[in-house]
Amino acid sequence: MQLRAPVSSAARKAQLSTSSQSPALPRAVSRVPVGHASSKALLQQASLSVYRNRRSVVAVKAVLQEPAVGSGVAKHLTAAKAGQVVQVYRYPGLSESTIHTLLRKAHEKVTDAITKIDGEQCYNVSLTKPLSAAEAETMAWLLRETFEPELLSASSHLPASAGNVTVVEVGPRAAFATAFSTNAVSICSSVGLTQVNRLERSRRFVLHSTRPLTDAEKAHFAALVHDRMTEEVYKAPVKSFTEGLQAPAPTFTIPVMKEGRAALEKINKEMGLAFDEWDLDYYTALFRDDMKRDPTNVELFDIAQSNSEHSRHWFFRGEIVIDGVKMDDTLFNLVKTPWKKNPNNSVVAFKDNSSAIRGFEVQPLLPVQPGAPSPLAPQQRDWDLLLTAETHNFPCAVAPFPGAETGAGGRMRDTHATGTGSIMGAGTAGYCTGNLRLDGYVQPYEDSSFVYPDNLASPQQILIDASNGASDYGNKFGEPLIAGYTRTYGQRLPNGERREWLKPIMFSGGVGQIDHRHLEKNPPQVGMLVVKIGGPAYRIGMGGGAASSVPSGSNKAELDFNAVQRGDAEYSQKLWRVVRSCVELGDKNPIVQIHDQGAGGNCNVVKEIIYPLGAKIDVRAVKVGDETLSVLEIWGAEYQENDCLLIKPEHRDLLQSVCDRERCFMQVIGTIDGSGRVTLVDKNAPADAPPAVDLDLEKVLGSMPDKTFHFTRASGDKALKPLALPAGESAMSALHRVLRLPSVCSKRFLTNKVDRHVTGLVAQQQCVGPLQLPLSDVAVFAQSHQNTTGLATSIGEQPIKGLIDSAAMARLALGEALTNLVWARATALQDIRASVNWMYAAKMKSEGAAMWDAAVSLRDAMLDLGVACDGGKDSLSMAAAAGGETVMAPGNLVVSAYVGCPDITQVVTPDLKLGDKGVLIHVDLADGRRRMGGSALAQAYNQLGNDCPDVTSATLRGMWEATQSLLAAGHLSAGHDVSDGGIVTSLLEMAFAGNCGIAVDLPLPAHAADKAHGAMGSLFSEELGLVLEVEAGKAQTVIDTYKKHGVAASLIGKVSSGKGVEVKVAGAPAVSGDVAALRDVWEETSFVLERMQCAEECVAQEQAGLKDAKAPKWHLPFKPAFTPADKLTATDKVRVCILREEGSNGDREMAAAAFASGMEPWDITMSDLINGRATLDTFQGIIFVGGFSYADTLDSAKGWAGTIRFNDRLLSQFKAFYNRPDTWSLGICNGCQLMALLGWVPAPGAVQIADVKQPRFVHNESGRFESRWVQVRIEKSPAVLLKGMEGMVAGVWAAHGEGKALFPDDAIKADVLAKNLIPVKYVDADAHPTEVYPANPNGSPMGIAGMCSENGRHLAMMPHPERCFLTWQLPYVPKELGLEPKGAGPWLKLFQNAREWAEAHRK
Repeated sequence: MQLRAPVSSAARKAQLSTSSQSPALPRAVSRVPVGHASSKALLQQASLSVYRNRRSVVAVKAVLQEPAVGSGVAKHLTAAKAGQVVQVYRYPGLSESTIHTLLRKAHEKVTDAITKIDGEQCYNVSLTKPLSAAEAETMAWLLRETFEPELLSASSHLPASAGNVTVVEVGPRAAFATAFSTNAVSICSSVGLTQVNRLERSRRFVLHSTRPLTDAEKAHFAALVHDRMTEEVYKAPVKSFTEGLQAPAPTFTIPVMKEGRAALEKINKEMGLAFDEWDLDYYTALFRDDMKRDPTNVELFDIAQSNSEHSRHWFFRGEIVIDGVKMDDTLFNLVKTPWKKNPNNSVVAFKDNSSAIRGFEVQPLLPVQPGAPSPLAPQQRDWDLLLTAETHNFPCAVAPFPGAETGAGGRMRDTHATGTGSIMGAGTAGYCTGNLRLDGYVQPYEDSSFVYPDNLASPQQILIDASNGASDYGNKFGEPLIAGYTRTYGQRLPNGERREWLKPIMFSGGVGQIDHRHLEKNPPQVGMLVVKIGGPAYRIGMGGGAASSVPSGSNKAELDFNAVQRGDAEYSQKLWRVVRSCVELGDKNPIVQIHDQGAGGNCNVVKEIIYPLGAKIDVRAVKVGDETLSVLEIWGAEYQENDCLLIKPEHRDLLQSVCDRERCFMQVIGTIDGSGRVTLVDKNAPADAPPAVDLDLEKVLGSMPDKTFHFTRASGDKALKPLALPAGESAMSALHRVLRLPSVCSKRFLTNKVDRHVTGLVAQQQCVGPLQLPLSDVAVFAQSHQNTTGLATSIGEQPIKGLIDSAAMARLALGEALTNLVWARATALQDIRASVNWMYAAKMKSEGAAMWDAAVSLRDAMLDLGVACDGGKDSLSMAAAAGGETVMAPGNLVVSAYVGCPDITQVVTPDLKLGDKGVLIHVDLADGRRRMGGSALAQAYNQLGNDCPDVTSATLRGMWEATQSLLAAGHLSAGHDVSDGGIVTSLLEMAFAGNCGIAVDLPLPAHAADKAHGAMGSLFSEELGLVLEVEAGKAQTVIDTYKKHGVAASLIGKVSSGKGVEVKVAGAPAVSGDVAALRDVWEETSFVLERMQCAEECVAQEQAGLKDAKAPKWHLPFKPAFTPADKLTATDKVRVCILREEGSNGDREMAAAAFASGMEPWDITMSDLINGRATLDTFQGIIFVGGFSYADTLDSAKGWAGTIRFNDRLLSQFKAFYNRPDTWSLGICNGCQLMALLGWVPAPGAVQIADVKQPRFVHNESGRFESRWVQVRIEKSPAVLLKGMEGMVAGVWAAHGEGKALFPDDAIKADVLAKNLIPVKYVDADAHPTEVYPANPNGSPMGIAGMCSENGRHLAMMPHPERCFLTWQLPYVPKELGLEPKGAGPWLKLFQNAREWAEAHRK
């Protein structure tokens, strides 16, 4: 579908009339669909993904002096006074797709009296001093669309509210400065507009209706389009962001000396400190009897956060008493025992932000001079492998999108804050919510009588918005997400208890690396500096540590609001780059200690880093983003993107220079003084005021007494009932129910919106096979682009089975992790370590006893296997009040396993590959048992069952050893674990991914206790196992191998090159059909969820296309080959500038591709060019890398382009480089959009095109970020970087939100086409150019994926060749091409061409 041409001003005004005709919009502005979860989907995805991702940057040519447009806006801006907030309006604010979906939802949720909806954006600009005329023109340029400047105005484009017309405006709360504002202010600063101190965007909707809307209807519509926790409805234009805010609250004392414990009880309730009875007694005695003084409010808040259950893990440390008997150990010691008995390869365990195991010696490409402009070259390193995992459950229950953002961000800081700094890698994610009850898609097992709490988001909103938040954060940061899980559950158990994840699980894991020299944090010494690096403090996340330690609903609503956080991935990345530079200094790393700031904010992280020696801390040295913050707020707010360091005084200048280069704030806030105390000094306090905090560290952080917890076990039978299906229920009917369960169905709704390949180090992500279906069991991450060693990770969790037998559940969770991990070649079974996350309502009823039993079971199984837990996190308040009862979540432990991979190319995936030559083998890990309790089948019929599956350690060991030996020998073509949905689901998923047929015959249950389940037991039992595809001639060898290791394996069927599926049980037909039709059932739930977060017409295209999907055809007109050794070792290499801006994230893989081609890549930042640390005249090539410069705020690449446009010295450098005949440039993704906006492409006839006519890359038709493995064709063109590649059809990674080519001028479009300046096109499986989604991921006309200049020296393309220059980076390769797994990929030639051309054109 082509974009419509821009609409004239007259036509636009006509569209804004009160008539009912639909507006004709020129492009996608916000295509975010609106579902029941739309208060976040519209808010977060539209605001943070759509508007953020608009690609609009004006050309940087000084000769382009276009007629002044929107001069009324400039005059309006110059009239604004200091301290004033001025409004500027930009139309349109909604795309046709979003209007259509929003109107439908308004009819469903509000009233069908609404006949038409339209919208606009409003920029609210706060100034510290007036703007000059020139500055106002700059501001207007930043805010407007380049090819539609007339649509930025000083007054609203919408009609005023009157009669049947209603205007609703929503935007950020005055006290909640958004990440959008932070980045917008940073952009303004970079272009010289330093007087802009806040810039927020609100969204204005006009509703036309057949009658005046009632106040209730207006409120319901507003609820549909905004997040009440972070936004508000604007009754009038914002005049001030500080008006109405309270003055900073004073520090005061609590009269404990006079009133004793009663004083603490009162402040505990008022401030939501979450003190329990033990806490109240202990702190009363501490202050009244020991310290003999009244505590300050800041001290009590400090203690409540840093000593909360969330922060101190009292339950795991405490004494457990069950049925009156004291247990002989603590939970901490239980989970540590396997590691203590079998330390094996562990190098960091139970003592830091992450855990680590021995890795490999590698040669990563690193800067020769880290922290400065520098060439990159392979360097010898000894890097260990790292994993961390945690949850962010309470914030995601209250405000899912920012909660998940900050959950992902906090875990990322854990990943990089291990030892004295560590190296980011890849992420994993998991979500557990209650029943979704999707609009128009309520499932039979979802109880309609259940009541859901008003103070928490709904389960469907949490699933969509939390996954959007985590995905958006990772996308902008540049961390690939490569594995995960999803589960929903809500059921009334036979004993009357309602179990449901009303308080959800938002799980975030991550893998990385750590230099073997940096494993240990060094002890503090007197005189060392206490340093904060990262973003400024804001009034956000107040009391999150305490709030997360109690069941949801325990606090007042306003206290829950105070705990809401916000994420800023762009700043998080700046922080990480500072840490990485320090790490890459190797022996010269200036970091003595590093701790990430999380729960409790400064009051926790600072105490941790100064313990035990103590320090005096200057609270006013902390960088704040809001001058109205009180001392308590500065000290206690959980603002994100921040680390606390210890450094030696002599390293201060070094760290400052690194921070300056990355534009990251650094503050020295104190000095280690040896006092053993934390003393918080406020220079603004009255002279006679006591310190806000003055505490003995040992008494509030050190050897505090432990707590005791008492439990009674649940009754033995738990009133459990055996599974009983309706009489006559068929296997096909049951299958359809099971395949629709979120735990079983396709996870397409999660995987395609998150970058799965950034870094170019991903060897195996979620998707597999020719159709790239999300079915991989294991994720594999490479250590470097120069080596093939790496790390494999997997996840195991089986919480529903724990409702029957918690001990068996723990064994099954471990077993599932192993049956997922086994598909990657590993160093050894005993090298496997795991981080375990425990999520229970642990202090309620018998849950503590169940958790204890699970821990004992896990310990014993790990000891038997020789594996170990080396870390983990807990969340022990998993309950929420609803409908007059406290609803506990199912107890869950999530096992994140990881192990070293000696060869990342040895991975087995589930997609069937052998056609008629393949046979199927079932590896049975249950000794013939077919128990049905806790199964997906039971859940699909709103039951639990009473017989829980189980597994033995001996069987798991045999499975592991046999499978690994077969994998190493190359005997396994495909493999999949048996888990949720049973073996029938595993078989079908393998057929779905392979796009082929199967014929299978399963035996009936053999065990007497299971015979009652009959064929349903054979098909749907979730006893652990494996399904293998092997060549027919190797089948007996494979079966014998398992037998040798004490594991049963049997031939159950064969593969077919056709499309028919037939599964029998004991010869009787059970499941049959066409593979595509069955796959459609499996995909159905995912597509329903997709429609709530993606343009509906795109979802329809993708869903329809799957029916006839087929393997893509590739064509390589050349044989990929590595660069000759003499070119790699040459001393006069072509120098290429790998140029990055704030928020760029594709620079290292780009440098690796350039190096692999024989060039010398240099790490150059825009700040290097601005400050004169580097110049462009020394380079022959520039590569503008991908990512999210300035988080794509104020339109994508606008800040990057503005930095060039409004800096004369920079502008002249870029012009000179462009005009030199010996230079070339390449722009990828964000760099592609920048090049188009700079006018570097297409520039036909070397003529610079006016802004209003310049071709652009604008928002995807789907209205969201797309991560896809697409197929492109190289066309005939003058592009020198694609010489010899013409006619190539091959896969390539694409990851962008704004890749749709737009030609504002038809004549320029015709000229570009006539001159063959479109060298890359998206094609379908038959290699034909396409506009059909998702083969064309953005809807670009004619399949346009890139442009080049007429002289061929400048190439811009949206896909990512730098992530595809090695064969192991490619997620799918047609077997007939014969590419070597460790060989060169086809896209290496693009970079080799760049080198060869540059060598031939040297001056």
